[in-house]
Amino acid sequence: MAGFGAASYLHGIDIRPVVYDKNSYYGGHTASFRDKNGFLFDFGPHISFTKDGRIQNLFAQYVDQKYEAIQVKLDNYWRGLRLTHPVQLHLNGLPKDLIVEIIADFVKEHGVERKIQNYEDWLIASYGRKFAELFPMQYTRKYHMTSADNMSTEWLGPRMYRPSLEEMLKGALAPWTPDVHYITNFRYPTEGGFVSYLKGLPAIADLRLDHELVAINSRRKELRFANGFKTRYDALVSSIALPDIVPMIADAPQDVVDASQRLACSTCVLVNVGVNRSDLSDAHVTYFYDQDICFTRLSFPHMLSATNAPSGCGSIQAEVYFSSKYRPLIQAPEDLIDQVIADLRRTGTLRDADSIVSRHATIVSYANVIFDLERAAALETVHGFLKDIGINYCGRYGDWGYMWTDESYISGERAADAALSQCSS
Repeated sequence: MAGFGAASYLHGIDIRPVVYDKNSYYGGHTASFRDKNGFLFDFGPHISFTKDGRIQNLFAQYVDQKYEAIQVKLDNYWRGLRLTHPVQLHLNGLPKDLIVEIIADFVKEHGVERKIQNYEDWLIASYGRKFAELFPMQYTRKYHMTSADNMSTEWLGPRMYRPSLEEMLKGALAPWTPDVHYITNFRYPTEGGFVSYLKGLPAIADLRLDHELVAINSRRKELRFANGFKTRYDALVSSIALPDIVPMIADAPQDVVDASQRLACSTCVLVNVGVNRSDLSDAHVTYFYDQDICFTRLSFPHMLSATNAPSGCGSIQAEVYFSSKYRPLIQAPEDLIDQVIADLRRTGTLRDADSIVSRHATIVSYANVIFDLERAAALETVHGFLKDIGINYCGRYGDWGYMWTDESYISGERAADAALSQCSS
C-alpha cells in the first residue's frame, strides 16, 4: 500500500515510476488469493476504516465505487466467555466477584500517582492491576510476543480506550453500547479482496515482478537483483523491511547493521479455513486472551463480502504469532493447521458437524512491529543512516511503525515527494 501511495503520487504529476516487486504478483502485504475451492483470503486481515475524506474518495475510485460499507462488530473470548469489545466497558459478562475486584482496583489506582516508564505502567494506571493482568497484559504476550514491561507506549494512539469510573460501572451493571472504539464502520472491496484497491497500479507504473533486491550501492545509485539484473536509479523509495534492506547496502556501518537487527517484529502464521456453514460468528473479529488457545485473533472473510466464499459457506482466518527475537517459529506453517482446527472446535467456533471444505496455512514473515524498549534508539540510528544516503523509506516496515492502510498510503506519498526533492536539489 505504501508503494502504491508513492506510485500514485508520482503519477499525479506525470511521472511514471519503475516499481520492483520480489514476488510474481503485486500487492505485498495487501495481496489477496482465491484458493482452488473458491475461498478468497487476504494476506492477513485488512479493512479500510479511514476517516480521512481524501483517502476514502481515492480508495472508492480505485474500486470503481464498488465496495461494502459495514458496521463493525468485535468481541472477545476469555476462559469460555464471550465478552463485548472493549472488555473494560463490558464487564457484566464476568463473574460478580471478579467485577468487584476489578472496579475496586481501578478506584484504588486512581488515587495513586504512577510514573509511566513502560506499557505495563500505563496499563495499570489506566485500568488497575487486576484488569491489566487478566486482559491486556495477557493479550500483549500473544500479540506482541513480549511482556508489557518491555514495551513503550509510542504505538498506542487511540487503540486502547481509557474509561471513566462511570463508564466502567455502567458496563458492569448491564449491557450497553458506548460509541468509543476507534473502528465503527469500515469499507471493503465487493470483488477481488483487499488487493482490489491496488488494481490500478500496473497502469501507472512500470511494474517489474520477480525482482528481489539483493544489493544497493548508494554512491553509484545502483541496484542489483537476485535474477542478475542491475540498474541505476535517480531517486529511491523503499518499503522493504529495515532489517532486510540495511544489510543489502554496500559499506553500511556495522553499528547501523546491528541496530537494524535489534528492531523486533512479529511473524504470523495465517491458517485459513473454509467451512460448509456461513453462520460462524456474529463478530467480524474475535480476540483471544487465553494462553492455551494457539491463535490470538480470528477474522471471518466471508462476512466482508459475499464474493469471498462459495454460497452457503463461511471462512475463518486464524492468526498465530511468533517472533525471531522472542518466540522463533520452529515448525512448518502447515503443522499448525490441526492445532488451530482443534482450538476452533474447543472454543465453539466450529461445531462437531461442520465440514472443513478448505484448509491451508501461509506465513507472513513481517507482521506487527514490536515496540520494545530497544526500538527507539535502534530506529533513530537506522533512519538517520538511510536519510544520509538518500533512501526514502516508507510503509509499516520502512517507517517501522504501527500503521494502518491510510497511514501507509500517505507514507508512500511523503516518501515520493522527498525523492522528488532529491532529484531537483
